[in-house]
Amino acid sequence: MRQRGFTLVELMISLTLGLLISAAIVQVMVSSQVTERLNRAVASAQENGRFFISRMRSDLLITGFYDPLSPNLSRLVDVVDEASFLQNRPVILPGDFINMPALGSEQGANGGSDRLVVAFQGTVDCRGLQLGYNGEEFFVVNEYFLDGEELKCRGFDGRVLRGQKAAAGNSGNTAISLMDNVVSFQVLYGVGNSQASGDFSGRPVSYVTADQLPAQRALNAGVVAIRLAALVKGDGEVIIDPASSFKLLNESSFTPQDKRLYKLFETTISIRNIKNQLRSRKI
Repeated sequence: MRQRGFTLVELMISLTLGLLISAAIVQVMVSSQVTERLNRAVASAQENGRFFISRMRSDLLITGFYDPLSPNLSRLVDVVDEASFLQNRPVILPGDFINMPALGSEQGANGGSDRLVVAFQGTVDCRGLQLGYNGEEFFVVNEYFLDGEELKCRGFDGRVLRGQKAAAGNSGNTAISLMDNVVSFQVLYGVGNSQASGDFSGRPVSYVTADQLPAQRALNAGVVAIRLAALVKGDGEVIIDPASSFKLLNESSFTPQDKRLYKLFETTISIRNIKNQLRSRKI
């Protein structure tokens, strides 16, 4: 019986087709991995960005709030004096407190990240600590800053900072991390001056940096809005070609050089308590 096998030409054709199919499968797998990495990077950046805006908005909306008639307010100090002090310093500047004169909002040098420090009447600081008040309201001071690529916060008792009482309870000044993968954190302050401008709407007439706030405070201007920006990077390496450039508020544009996906998030938070104070000056 005669037996026939494949010819050399047939074998070469089969091998060629197999190689083409294998190459196509490999290309699909590589493309799938690239897409998966990109989706993961986009998802992580979006999640961090949404958290940043949500968290900062909820924390800063009550900046400058103080109600001396609140039945829950701790009255260890003169609350009328404290109300005047806090409402004139909703944004804390270096030199405001005798026990920690270096604490205050700062403009980052040479494009570096800024530092934001705000004050209000509340029951807990940004870390969720009561600082010994056991549910009573007190003079809360919160500080937000970038440490490496971590956005952190720490809280203080304003009465301790003013030298009016000793620290009590869980008063440690250890910072907690709010989120990571933050490359830059920038802040601008919207100021209004109803007496100088004649505008009693409480709207900001200009946005300034932290180093310009002392001059604005000397003119009796109030911070009525805080504008925030954060540049967040996604998880994992992703090749973005061409690379995107970013401009955060008043800072110069720059282009990241590493193989990561970056997203810019900005928000403006109205400081309603200070706006209402400026409006009431017309009465």
